[in-house]
Amino acid sequence: MKQLLLRIKVWLQGLSFRTGVIVLTLCIPFYLLSFAQMAVPTHYLSVEAKGVLWVVLFGMAKTCQYGGLTILGVEGYRRLKRQMKWRSADRKEIKPK
Repeated sequence: MKQLLLRIKVWLQGLSFRTGVIVLTLCIPFYLLSFAQMAVPTHYLSVEAKGVLWVVLFGMAKTCQYGGLTILGVEGYRRLKRQMKWRSADRKEIKPK
């Protein structure tokens, strides 16, 4: 089992930076859906179904989050962080009239 997890980790780390960013951003809709489905009234969706949906959607969100971070790695995370800073700095320089 440990060998299988190591092989998966190595395979994920071999994927591109862009793939890592895409997988990482996929966690956002899963998080939103996992909590938004709790707002659905119980006469449309039972409490048990809500619990199952929450576990599945929240699990998918965490899977995408950790998978994306594994794909990016430390250097990819730093690169993504730098790009986010540059974009926010560019927005501050452009002032609306």
